[in-house]
Amino acid sequence: MTRPIHRQAWKSLERHASMMRKVRMRDLFNNDPQRFERFSLQVGELFLDYSKNIMIDKTMSKLMDLARASKVEEWRAKMFAGEKINFTENRAVLHVALRNRANTPIYVDGEDVMPKVNAVLERMRRFSEAVREGQWLGYTGKRITDVVNLGVGGSDLGPKMVCEALASYARSDLRAHFVSNVAPSDIVSTLKKVDPETTLFIVASKTFTTQETLANAHTAKRWFLEHAKDEAHVSRHFVAVSTNAEAVRAFGIDTENMFEFWDWVGGRYSLWSAIGLSIAVHVGFEHFEQLLSGAHAMDQHFLHAPLEQNMPVILAMLGIWYANFFGAESYAVLPYGTRLRSLPAYLQQADMESNGKSVDRDSQWVDYNTGPILWGGHGTNGQHAFFELLHQGTRLVPCDFIAAANTHNPAGHQHAILLSHMLAQTRALMLGRTLAEVELEMREQGVDEATIRRLAPHKVIPGNKPSNVILMRDHTPFSLGMLIALYEHKIFVQGIVWRINSFDQWGVELGKQMASSILSRLLADEPVSEYDSSTNNLIRVIKGMMHP
Repeated sequence: MTRPIHRQAWKSLERHASMMRKVRMRDLFNNDPQRFERFSLQVGELFLDYSKNIMIDKTMSKLMDLARASKVEEWRAKMFAGEKINFTENRAVLHVALRNRANTPIYVDGEDVMPKVNAVLERMRRFSEAVREGQWLGYTGKRITDVVNLGVGGSDLGPKMVCEALASYARSDLRAHFVSNVAPSDIVSTLKKVDPETTLFIVASKTFTTQETLANAHTAKRWFLEHAKDEAHVSRHFVAVSTNAEAVRAFGIDTENMFEFWDWVGGRYSLWSAIGLSIAVHVGFEHFEQLLSGAHAMDQHFLHAPLEQNMPVILAMLGIWYANFFGAESYAVLPYGTRLRSLPAYLQQADMESNGKSVDRDSQWVDYNTGPILWGGHGTNGQHAFFELLHQGTRLVPCDFIAAANTHNPAGHQHAILLSHMLAQTRALMLGRTLAEVELEMREQGVDEATIRRLAPHKVIPGNKPSNVILMRDHTPFSLGMLIALYEHKIFVQGIVWRINSFDQWGVELGKQMASSILSRLLADEPVSEYDSSTNNLIRVIKGMMHP
């Protein structure tokens, strides 16, 4: 197969990029009054402005040529059809089936998966409503007031992010907590906040063997039994999201309260599955369904819209433009709103675990950049932390700014102030400030020429830094579903262009395997010699530091 860098479309973009590196965005705007209209797009609840990018019509045309040469449309069809595009694990990739609100048949190995999906959704509805309506009671007959989700990776990041994002839809008397870190303080500090009589634990582990999750689950169970005394009460306070009925039963959880999902649901795409049970309990199943509906709306747009008007494809190809033709090593996701504060962390896993690969579909080492580093934070905090690097640093960091036009918590003009800061940052990144502009401003302020010569260079802002703005009218479950699915499909498109498998995670698996081996040696009394000298001696030092 033709490698990406050998495609004519790629070579054409290389030649085009050498010319575009000399282009200034401020000139593009000055010369084209219609630039915003041409390079913006409304899809359902989301509006995308991508006009503040170092590109012109020809750039976008060439990027779409590369997408077509990479067979993005064919691979998109394969994913939606349930083909096993996760070829290293021989699995379909069907998170889109989990939110298939049209309920059209989707087949894996000749079986329509939708009846099973709908059955689990119905069980989630009944369970979440029973908890919320006070029909599911604790062992002393009290209502559930706290739900603790025990998971790691996708079993934690997705549900936590959504519950934070949709906090306005939650009830104040039904709190959600998330424990993922195996560091003892994570589970211990959470248990100090809750009452064993009114706490429900959701143990989220597909295999029910995940070391971190099971360690926290057993700690929670011991704490619970210190109060409840009777193993029979465990089934009223622990439920499982898993496929391992035997292990779930051995833990003490009634398998009637085990919620299933399937091997075609990747961990980082699992919030749409039973892994989202904590979401349904915390904000209500009707809002969980709206989240699914928003994602489905984006799925349908991604599946049917022409590439040139396809929001995930546009974002994906602009990302490739900077990563592969401008040398950008990272990009920043900058939500302006506290409720989306965990979105960058969630997208880090979605993107970096998916596209942080160095072997292509032909099992050959790649000789081009793949997944960039994703980082970010929520505004306006970030402006007082890392924005200086965005503006004056030596690295090119494309940015995605995300905001809702309205707020659930109006307080004077504060939301307008927030939005004004966001717009100012995108404008400042694009325009910058030239030396001539700085000197003129300082002269108008009456600064002497010697001081101007000394200080002016420090006040120059290079500008020409690209950014996208994604707007929602309101921050709703539906719009959030659209937003998450937008990034999922963006990541998918980039993986197809780079010819990698975006759906396995062998690097993560290697770390898990090594941890199991090291744990046994860390707990043993004998000296350790089988590892490298650094690891051997670190184990020795840690043992020496441990309390008896």
